[in-house]
Amino acid sequence: MKKLVLFTLIIILLASCDRRHGGHLTGVEDRPRFHEIQSPGMVYIPMGSFLMGPSDEDPAYAHNAISKRVSVSSFYMDETEITNNQYRQFVYWVRDSLARLLLSEIDEDYLILMDEYGMDIDPPLLNWRPRIRWDGEEEREQLAELYLPEHERFFRRREIDSRKLIYRYHIIDLARAARRDERDTPRQEFVREWETHIYPDTLSWIHDFSYSYNEPMTKMYFWHPTFDHFPVVGVNWLQARAFTVWRTQYLNSYLQRRGQPFAMDFRLPTEAEWEYAARGGLELNPYPWGGPYTRNIDGCFLANFKPMRGDYVSDGGFQTVIVGHYPPNDFGLYDMAGNVSEWTRNAYDESFYIYGHDLNMDYHYEAEEDDPETLKRKVVRGGSWKDVKHFLQVSTRTYEYQDTAKSYIGFRTVQDFMGRERGPGAGTSNVY
Repeated sequence: MKKLVLFTLIIILLASCDRRHGGHLTGVEDRPRFHEIQSPGMVYIPMGSFLMGPSDEDPAYAHNAISKRVSVSSFYMDETEITNNQYRQFVYWVRDSLARLLLSEIDEDYLILMDEYGMDIDPPLLNWRPRIRWDGEEEREQLAELYLPEHERFFRRREIDSRKLIYRYHIIDLARAARRDERDTPRQEFVREWETHIYPDTLSWIHDFSYSYNEPMTKMYFWHPTFDHFPVVGVNWLQARAFTVWRTQYLNSYLQRRGQPFAMDFRLPTEAEWEYAARGGLELNPYPWGGPYTRNIDGCFLANFKPMRGDYVSDGGFQTVIVGHYPPNDFGLYDMAGNVSEWTRNAYDESFYIYGHDLNMDYHYEAEEDDPETLKRKVVRGGSWKDVKHFLQVSTRTYEYQDTAKSYIGFRTVQDFMGRERGPGAGTSNVY
């Protein structure tokens, strides 16, 4: 107790000697300057309020949405769906991480053992500076477990075993931490560890359609350069979420090395954000382009879907097409209808619109293996190349299970905007 009193007196004396601020409240000085960086390929979506829900009849009689006024804060959104080549960067990062970890057993240059102050780092970090020698004799032997075993190889080709590509990451369960009955729970209980196989299910092109020849897409779609700028498919909700975590850490690691504050997290959009962005600032429009029709004034289709009762090719596509092929909406977003459907952040509940909050409406749940199946249903929006026009409407809701990968479902990410809105006098930092 005497030590505590003495320590308190020392603090009081030190504070009384500090004359820099003249005794006035000035805030902490020398705070780092922050300029928000708009990530390449993302579009700024201003805050707004809109009438969420159906603006036309419900031909499917789903009765899973009502009209409701919802307000959404500002955010950034990918102008197109994540492409094969963009997702491949994630796959290659996981592959190279595993390779460096294996090679560190024979060469410590692949690890960072000490920090800038000369203190040991435990556990050590991967060193990304040295290039991986994939064909070195010693390296080939060390990396052998990353490749398909000889009895599983096709024509003796030495290829990476995609089953080994597992991304391990942590998520902080803030919703649980905010509950009053969890206030005394140790902090580590809110940190949840996940392991996700991140290679797309290329066989989805076959198992999604019975009696249909789609083997060429299975063999070529994800890895061939021809399809680099086509939307990635065969990615389930868990893989899409893992991608957002990786993208966040990838950017923040870069910022940390330069002594800059972290950026906001990348994540999947909420239902409300997705629909608000798809409407492009227009009220009561059934489609992202605003009109009630799927053709423009010249008679050309405005999206890649299944028109004319099954005439897949009349809109210029057959299955997926290159992203950004059709005109954007008024927010500058491409393919918010058609091409591929898109995962959202939210779990699916038919009555969600009734009890959901009208402020950044969200129903997010990190469903575990032993949770009810209904919590593993995730909302899918936007319609795809194989859907009729009803599913292209901005208000149409449907779902798939979070561990399900389809050849017609992709995703795009969003990033919260820090501040009220962008522009002069908006009370936020500059953006460049």
